Amino acid sequence: MKSLAPLRALIWALLACVAMALPVSVAQAQRPGDRGFQGYLQLVAAKARGQGISDSAIARTLSGLTVNPRVVQLDGGQPGRGVRPPPLAPYLRRHVDSARINRGREKRRDVAGILSKVEREYGVPGKMLIAIWGHETNYGGYMGDFDLARSLATLAYEGRRRELFEGELIALMKMIDRGVPKSRLKGSWAGAFGNPQFLPSVWLTTAVDGDGDGDRDIWSSYSDTLASIANYFRLAGWRRGDPWGVRAAVPSGFAVSAHDARLKAPSCSRVHERHSTWKPVSQWRKLGVRPLAAIRENTMASLFQPDGPGTPAYLLTGNYRVILQYNCSNYYAMSVGLLADEIAR
Repeated sequence: MKSLAPLRALIWALLACVAMALPVSVAQAQRPGDRGFQGYLQLVAAKARGQGISDSAIARTLSGLTVNPRVVQLDGGQPGRGVRPPPLAPYLRRHVDSARINRGREKRRDVAGILSKVEREYGVPGKMLIAIWGHETNYGGYMGDFDLARSLATLAYEGRRRELFEGELIALMKMIDRGVPKSRLKGSWAGAFGNPQFLPSVWLTTAVDGDGDGDRDIWSSYSDTLASIANYFRLAGWRRGDPWGVRAAVPSGFAVSAHDARLKAPSCSRVHERHSTWKPVSQWRKLGVRPLAAIRENTMASLFQPDGPGTPAYLLTGNYRVILQYNCSNYYAMSVGLLADEIAR
């Protein structure tokens, strides 16, 4: 078998050529035993420069980075695609608990003036915004302390979702190029930050200046935080006047599986596989499914009974899909919807 040394030499020669075009601080950041990671960062830096990002932003983002083993461990602990979903009820008990509900009611009162303005402008109920805030960071109580550049670089280099995280790493450089101080860029191990836990690409496209001070501050400004979440919902297609969903009474022996969805969803396909086909609420009534809260008869809805026969069932609207755009998980979307309802009760 021929030695691979000549091939390795060629690869590193090419990387060296790339490095010559990079900021000195990035090129010199290589550390013994970490050449693969540092070489990858040099390639990312070249891509960033190709998108018009300044050398100073590239250097401030990438210089001195090393792989974060804890991030690799956490990413490896995510459930696999073939894993059967656990019951929903225990998750809801943990995430729609009295402490989170009471804190949400307090926050809703504290920001009532901001909420009324945001509701008028964006058409999203304030209870939904508070519930997202509560679910993501416990109303700002914990926004994460991972260095975002290091986390995103680690996840991109790891390769399981390289396209996603490499794009977010470059988006982070754009944030720095636009004046966001690096001291703000701490967050979750998966790269989300601030009160609403936006990814860098979402901050760039969706965050708004709710208080008019010229800063899209989703870290400490309640106005910017709530307006940014509302803008996310509006861009994702939130429909005024429709709930996210309502509890429903299902007749004994009703075969939910007979109404399984037949269409493939363009996103969150595994999540939507668990929902029924879509019918007007009036048609569900004719089948014996009775909504237990106000919902318009012509609203299109999907029946969802996540834990099987004899357990709580729900009629979900298109607004539920908007919550799924925030986080592609039935556990997440159901807990947000139910928390919002409890906060407003």
